Amino acid sequence: MPRPIRPLHQLRIYLFLALLSPLWLVTAYAQPKASSSSTKFELLETTISDIHRAFRNGSLTSEQLVKAYLERIQAYDQPTRLNSIIIVNPGAIATARALDAEFRKTGKLRPLHGIPVIVKDNFNTKGLQTTGGSIALKGFIPTEDAYQVQKLREAGAIILAKSNMAEWAFTPMHSQSSMAGETLNPYNLAYVPAGSSGGTAAAVAANLGAVGLGSDTGNSIRGPSSHNALVGFRTSLGLVSRYGIIPLYTRNDVGGPMCRTVEDAVRVLDVTAGYDPHDPITKHSQGKIPKTYTQFLRKDGLKGARIGVLRQLSDNNIHPEIKQLFDQAISDMTRSGAQVVDLTIANFDSLRANQWCADFRVDIENYLRTFVKRDTLKTLEDIIRVGGYSDIVRNRLVTQQTHSGRANHPEIPCGDAFTDPLRIAYRKAVEAEMDRLHIDALIYPSWNYPPAQVGDAKGYKGDNSQLISPATGQPAFTIPMGFTTGDLPAGIQFLGRMFDEPTLIRLVYGYEQATHHRVAPKRFVAIGQ
Repeated sequence: MPRPIRPLHQLRIYLFLALLSPLWLVTAYAQPKASSSSTKFELLETTISDIHRAFRNGSLTSEQLVKAYLERIQAYDQPTRLNSIIIVNPGAIATARALDAEFRKTGKLRPLHGIPVIVKDNFNTKGLQTTGGSIALKGFIPTEDAYQVQKLREAGAIILAKSNMAEWAFTPMHSQSSMAGETLNPYNLAYVPAGSSGGTAAAVAANLGAVGLGSDTGNSIRGPSSHNALVGFRTSLGLVSRYGIIPLYTRNDVGGPMCRTVEDAVRVLDVTAGYDPHDPITKHSQGKIPKTYTQFLRKDGLKGARIGVLRQLSDNNIHPEIKQLFDQAISDMTRSGAQVVDLTIANFDSLRANQWCADFRVDIENYLRTFVKRDTLKTLEDIIRVGGYSDIVRNRLVTQQTHSGRANHPEIPCGDAFTDPLRIAYRKAVEAEMDRLHIDALIYPSWNYPPAQVGDAKGYKGDNSQLISPATGQPAFTIPMGFTTGDLPAGIQFLGRMFDEPTLIRLVYGYEQATHHRVAPKRFVAIGQ
């Protein structure tokens, strides 16, 4: 059953909103007081392009947009028990005003000028609390941004709020933390939004922010995006920096966009991809990033493409409704000009075995030493001592005290995607089969089953996101492919070659434009409607 509203968490948001000027009381659209245009701006399902068009034609300001989203957070997040937000940014409106002034002065918009972003609470945000969902870090306010947050701000984005998450990003099953309780699925509040970036997913899906930022160690961008009818990009390991993200397993961690459209996700990727000396793995991205990824947004992107259906993931242990949606997706791609062929990877089970390495202690203690710098919080044992965790988190923390390295083959070092022999062998096998059949991308359901009900651990099954991309380092994007009984979203995943994001963007955009499966959740309508 859903958890009760957390009074202090609710009060924290309400007190902030009560301090706002009465001007924040906008309606379902944002209309400036003085405008040369009578055009009304529709907030629901708006995109970055829509927002920038409204800025230019005078029907919207960034300040109005921020206030409109804050109104939706107040109206929906706690009253419906969606519980997707941990804390709102008290400086968001001031930032918006400054960006409006900049636009009036220069007449120019930065790439993400005035775009309110929901940021998962494991990204460092300068001047704004960052906890990883854990009370152990309550009150920790970073003095510098995570690299991706810095790049978003430089592009003109506004950090609107920090979203709830699975504590320490430990589970893909749900998004429950000791900071804010459990996030629910906006499409059906009796179901989970998946984890660990479920707060970002639920907030963006419910139109509480324009775009979102999540992290993915095994599932956590793509799983919640699939469960919430969003587009989620897990990019190639080494394309984007992880600096300033609270780690789960750094060797697998990726941060990236969670958005309502492919185009928005691409626009976020455009400003976050690239080399960062703080994250040495990003040196592999040098020379591989185009001037802009938006050039690959082609409506006919599926025409002439060769798509491989990975039957090892799409034929076994699959819910009949998910199978029906996946079969329809294949038909839609064929109708859009793609050639779809079956593909299997030899020795698949043995290749993907022994890929996980337990290095949470090393990673989290390095994070605490580098960023938190508290004498009382230096070790994993200090985190455990603070307490306040769910059983699943407590058990995972205790396990990490004594487990390290590769469980069944401790003699094999746990390297990154470019040094670990098991990871390299797995990736070579996948890409070799793709090359043999001249395949542009592999497809399979992001989940073989619909979302689980809240509290039903046995209902968590069919998570395909864990099985290839995190180990091989290859990029994998999820995109909506329809709904199952109960208005529950389902996603389809496209897996590509290392650093071949351009091809994946072309394919997922082509599929999106041919199908338009994204639909807003029915309960989270325009304010006043």
